[in-house]
Amino acid sequence: MGLVVQKYGGSSVADAEGIKRVAKRVVEAKKNGHQVVVVVSAMGDTTDELIDLAGEVSPVASGREFDMLLTAGERISMALLAMAIKSLGHEAQSFTGSQAGLITDSVHNKARILDVTPGRIQSSVDEGNIAIVAGFQGVSQESKDITTLGRGGSDTTAVALAAALEAEVCEIYTDVDGVFTADPRVVKKARKIEWISFEDMLELASSGSKVLLHRCVEYARRYNMPIHVRSSFSGMRGTWVSSEPPGGRDGQSGQGEQSMEQALISGVAHDASEAKVTVVGVPDKPGEAALIFRAIADAEINIDMVVQNVSAATTGLTDISFTLPKTEGRKAISALEKAQAGIGFESLRYDDQVVKISLVGAGMKTNPGVTATFFEALSNANVNIELISTSEIRISVVTREDDVNEAVRAVHTAFGLDSETDEAVVYGGTGR
Repeated sequence: MGLVVQKYGGSSVADAEGIKRVAKRVVEAKKNGHQVVVVVSAMGDTTDELIDLAGEVSPVASGREFDMLLTAGERISMALLAMAIKSLGHEAQSFTGSQAGLITDSVHNKARILDVTPGRIQSSVDEGNIAIVAGFQGVSQESKDITTLGRGGSDTTAVALAAALEAEVCEIYTDVDGVFTADPRVVKKARKIEWISFEDMLELASSGSKVLLHRCVEYARRYNMPIHVRSSFSGMRGTWVSSEPPGGRDGQSGQGEQSMEQALISGVAHDASEAKVTVVGVPDKPGEAALIFRAIADAEINIDMVVQNVSAATTGLTDISFTLPKTEGRKAISALEKAQAGIGFESLRYDDQVVKISLVGAGMKTNPGVTATFFEALSNANVNIELISTSEIRISVVTREDDVNEAVRAVHTAFGLDSETDEAVVYGGTGR
């Protein structure tokens, strides 16, 4: 038996009973002959509570001290889990992200991993211990300060360690039984997917699926590290995320009987964490869009969808709209206002009451009926579309936040994704 990395989210270690339940599952893996490395998130809503507390102390909490505060949640979880495992008669050692060798850049609150040097972790498991690592955090290569990887960063921690340790698999334990064709909190008839490719999972994660962070899937694809998404509340087989189905190309994909050329729809995702910015009255001439997005890039803001209207013949002006994380909205508006004189646009509009809905699946480009069915479903649900973006395996639209549940259900049903058996079970928490 080889080494496995297990990651447990906040809902799995939300209280003492949850921690003891996780400890039993970890010890079971150890008894089955595996070397075990565990990555844990903060307990329940601890991170949110720390963020709220920081906001009460400082209205612009960020940077070094903010990271120092937030990493406390994972350190609590790792120590308590180590104690619970020891009470079951097995040796465990806990490690912070820096002790585990997670080396990052110096960007606080959303650092990126530069290297993983897991020597202490490997030595610990070689000595027969269960190694427990605090997720979501690392240490800056330059400043040696503690950094955080951004929300959901424990997923990335787990995959990065699994790759560095050459683990057999990275198991991501959450509060649902796997990856579903839609958020089971919204679509009760969502079906569990048995296997999904890295590419399709990356699109779902980027489009708002909460079960895996997109950075974690990117890392797994780069190092070809299989991920098994399962529930920590049940013993059911979950969803495999890998380059090929378990057992090779003859394995079961969980997509049902399909012809070779038929589009394979993986699922419907939605994301309510984005806002829309419209730059009104932009001169329609070369270089204007470059100036707008250079201002956004210099503010270190990531954008998602971009749409430019046809310019008005009478004025020669056009509008450019784009979406970005709500948390970056104020920064984006400030950056554009500073650049307004150089760009020459008329005004800015900001809207944070929008949601992105995406249909993900292979073969869309060669199946024109997919696009028609998608928009017919939204039309029949009386959902108005504000922005549209497409790729070979994804169609995304932006609509009003109030329409999200009805829109997701309508699209899910239109593509025959509804389960004909039991309703999906959500054991608790937020899905991560």
